[in-house]
Amino acid sequence: MRRRFFIALLLLLSLFGAPLAALGSAAGNPVSALVDRIQPGQSSRFLFELAEQQSPRDFFELDAKGGKIVIRGNNYLSIAVGLNWYLKYYAGVQIAWNNPRPRLSHLKFPKPKTVERHATDMLVRYYMNYCTFSYSTPFWDWERWQQEIDWMALHGITTPLSLTGSATVWRNTLRDLGFDQAQIDRFIAGPAHQAWWLMNNLEAWGGPNPADWYDKQAELEQKIIQRYREWGMQPVFAGYGGMVPNDTAMWRQLGLTQVQDPGLWCGYRRPAFLLPTDPRFGTIADTYYKNLKALYGDDARYFAIDPFHEGGSTQGVDLPAAGQAIYDAMKRANPGAVWVVQGWQSCPHPEMIRDLPGGDLLVLDLFSESRPMWGGDRRSPWWRDGGYGRHDWVYCMLLNFGGNVGMHGKMRRLIDSYYLARDMQHADSSCARFLRGVGTTPEGIENNPVMFELLYELPWRPEKFDRIQWVEGYVQARYGRTLPPVVEAWKILANTVYDAPYDGTQEGTTESVFCARPALRVDRVSSWGSARLNYDPDETRRALGLMLQVADRYRGCNNFEYDLVDVARQALADHANVLLRQIETAFDRNDRERFRRLSDDFLSLLLLQDTLLSSRPEFMVGPWIESAMQWSGLRPQQDFYRWNARTLITTWGNRHAADLGGLRDYAHREWSGLLRDLYYPRWQTFFDAMNRGDAPPADYYPMESAWAAATAPYPIQAETHPIETAWKVYNRLLTRHPSRP
Repeated sequence: MRRRFFIALLLLLSLFGAPLAALGSAAGNPVSALVDRIQPGQSSRFLFELAEQQSPRDFFELDAKGGKIVIRGNNYLSIAVGLNWYLKYYAGVQIAWNNPRPRLSHLKFPKPKTVERHATDMLVRYYMNYCTFSYSTPFWDWERWQQEIDWMALHGITTPLSLTGSATVWRNTLRDLGFDQAQIDRFIAGPAHQAWWLMNNLEAWGGPNPADWYDKQAELEQKIIQRYREWGMQPVFAGYGGMVPNDTAMWRQLGLTQVQDPGLWCGYRRPAFLLPTDPRFGTIADTYYKNLKALYGDDARYFAIDPFHEGGSTQGVDLPAAGQAIYDAMKRANPGAVWVVQGWQSCPHPEMIRDLPGGDLLVLDLFSESRPMWGGDRRSPWWRDGGYGRHDWVYCMLLNFGGNVGMHGKMRRLIDSYYLARDMQHADSSCARFLRGVGTTPEGIENNPVMFELLYELPWRPEKFDRIQWVEGYVQARYGRTLPPVVEAWKILANTVYDAPYDGTQEGTTESVFCARPALRVDRVSSWGSARLNYDPDETRRALGLMLQVADRYRGCNNFEYDLVDVARQALADHANVLLRQIETAFDRNDRERFRRLSDDFLSLLLLQDTLLSSRPEFMVGPWIESAMQWSGLRPQQDFYRWNARTLITTWGNRHAADLGGLRDYAHREWSGLLRDLYYPRWQTFFDAMNRGDAPPADYYPMESAWAAATAPYPIQAETHPIETAWKVYNRLLTRHPSRP
């Protein structure tokens, strides 16, 4: 009887054409659960069908059946990509960092007229950079991580870097090796500086961490990993690459005899490198992997390992032996393991990985849109090889440095070079035959959503396409409808801020001079950035004017209002860039009156920028600081987390690292609150001295470190209205334009 019941059930399912896996509840179906997190109850409007046949390619199909939208694919992630595609290009809804939970219930869901299918053989879609875990995520809670993983699924991420909780693995490892907490505290960095500790750049700075932080981090990572596994994502954990504390007493305690000092990084002493010939190398590596698996499971397959990052000395290191030792330790932990390494500057050193087996190493070509190490950049140690020898690699977009705020991208270059690399692979050329996918490796996220949408659509678009036509579709997807002025505004943006030069000389956005340490001539804010405009600044002002023409018709559209503020911010920053050059000219001509008038104008524009950015929490310093403080209810610990958050975005480190190491303002943020209370006083002090005829201050570090140590709270909710303040900016930039009625 029971057998006949199941046969009848299967026949019924076949009549409706839905695989059994498609009928799971939201609790058992990650795609349905995702939709219901966006808005409860909305998953019932879809049928998600998991294809039963195996496919060598990832694919999704959009269809309709029985009044519902059907999205089918070869796995849950492909279905999620299909869902995102449908929401964008049929329903006019774009899930974004600024718009993670849009209302769906009031929308009509049009049915596809025919089955629409997309497929890709780019099976690796990578996400994040070590630095992201310091410049963006260090203080996230589970709710924020859950939101991010939903975004990852919608964009088809298969392979996310997962470093939350890495410090707990190291703490447990050092305990097993016999070290006490005081010794551990002298090694592990604070929450905001974890990235550079894990990349072997520094020790201890920003710590010591509260005792309960380690357990909270591990608990959070376990939730993150569990959600990744529900989607079938393969997290990339921090592996063991020979790092040991740079403490000779600890070396003696461990019995280490063959240790190399990699030198300094921006003024910080790097952790030491344990040579593979040291008898204890394997013991320490095995202890590390044992603790990693104890916390996060036995199925860890991908391991991020980046020894000698950014100039670490390799003097005296047998690089082939080091690579083999790192590889062997990883394989002992998991015979199916893959070493994930960043293609950046001189790394990975060819000698270290060239003889390792193919298929067991994945190189992230970190800055493909500007400095493609795979394709002949002469600064790359691999340029003569064309590709990475026998090893697989991923085409990556870096885009953002330091989490800096600014509209920026290389849209044309991104499209052209991706299809060049892909087509070379399909032709089985030795130059790119091991391209396995795409990725984004930004130092900071929650900015420039257009570039992330573009990058993660590339694998699903088989033919090279026109970027301007794509931008027109992007506007429809982002705002739900298009109007000619908005389309024209985005075409301007596509040809200016999103068509940056790609000679590899500029790292990230054109920096806002508001955020710079004051000087008459500012060519950069951070040591490796650029404040040079590569387009006519009137163009961003013109784009703002076009968007304001129809702003009232988009009132209440989250994505539009976010973009309007961002465009207004960019236009005002570009204007300040030009104004500062006029101030310099007035000074050179000894035109004191003009100098005073223009410098007063500069200061008033800086405050206007602060007011504009207070209209969106994404552009306010308060949420960043508040997220840090929420890690503890105890006042001393809140002070610790607050200081970590404030220091990273100002001095970055101690005085030596800030000034001599060049790190001050590397992570500057054009944010409301920070503009008013740090950048404005710096510029005011400078201009006051110049107007008095005095020499300007030679040292701004005391002012910056005082702000980092301050405890005054900042608002976390918007205080002004986006459209109204954007009009104020536009009228200020174009005084001849009639004021808004």
